[in-house]
Amino acid sequence: MAKAERVHGMGRPKVGWDFFGSELKRRRERVGLTQQQLGAKVFCSGSYIGQIENGIRKPQPELAQLLDEALETDGSFDRMCEELVNNSPYERYFADGPYLESRALTIRQYAPLYIPGLLQTADYARAVYLASVPYLTDAEIEARISQRLDRQPILDHPTEPLFWTVLDQSVIQRTAGNPSVMHRQLTHIVALTERRRIRVQVLPLDGSLPPLGGLTKLMTFADAPPVVYCEGARTGGLVDDPAEVHRFELIYGLLQAAALPQEASLDLIRSVAERYAHERP
Repeated sequence: MAKAERVHGMGRPKVGWDFFGSELKRRRERVGLTQQQLGAKVFCSGSYIGQIENGIRKPQPELAQLLDEALETDGSFDRMCEELVNNSPYERYFADGPYLESRALTIRQYAPLYIPGLLQTADYARAVYLASVPYLTDAEIEARISQRLDRQPILDHPTEPLFWTVLDQSVIQRTAGNPSVMHRQLTHIVALTERRRIRVQVLPLDGSLPPLGGLTKLMTFADAPPVVYCEGARTGGLVDDPAEVHRFELIYGLLQAAALPQEASLDLIRSVAERYAHERP
C-alpha cells in the first residue's frame, strides 16, 4: 500500500478499510468478474475498484450498497462501510481528508479564512474552534485539537508530501486568539518554510479577486488519480472527475500566479509576526 509508512495518529487508515478492500477482491474473484466488469455493474471505473481493493480509496455508502447488490453479499459491504465511517474521529464530510493526506505525494491548498490544519499550532487551533464551534465543551474542543495535531506528523518526513499553500493575506492579519498566538503561529510557518519543508505564498489584499471562493485542496498520488477536496461551513466533499480536477488545477495555477512570490510572501509573514510580537497579548 503506497505511503503507508507515513501514516500516523488519528489520521491513520483503519485496518478495516484494508480488510474491506481485500474482501472485495476475494468476493469479486469468486464470481469471476474483472475489476472493469464489476465497475460497470456499480457505475464506476475498473481502476476505481482497484484503488478500493488496494486500500487507496474508501467507497461511499451508496457504492457499498451497489457492491452488495452486484456481488450478492447480503449487505455486508454496506455494514462494513457504515461501521468504519461512524468510527472515524472526524466529521463525516471530512472523513476522507486525513486518509488521503497520508497517501498524497503533493498537497496544494488555498486557505481563504484560516491557517491550514496541517500547519496550525495547538493555540491557534483552539482559537479557531472557540470562534467556530463555541457551543462545544472544553473536553470536546481539546479532543478536536488532538485530532488535528495527530494529522501533522506527515510533515515529519523530510520531503513528502510536497506541501504548497496559498494563504489569503487576511488569514495572517486577522487575529486568532491574541497577538501572542498569532506570533507563534506565523513563526511556525516561517520555520517550516525556511527548512524547505513547505512552500508558502500570500495572496495580497490589493490584488485581483481570488479565482477560488473557498478552502480548496488538490492532492496527487503515486498510484491513484488526483483528487480535489473543497470545504465550506459544515460541508465538504471530494471531486475526482478528471475533467473537473483539471479545471481546478488550471484555476489553482491562476491563484499561484496572482500570489506574491515565496520570498516576498515570507517577508510579509515575518513583518506581520514582528508586529504581533510587539502588541500586547
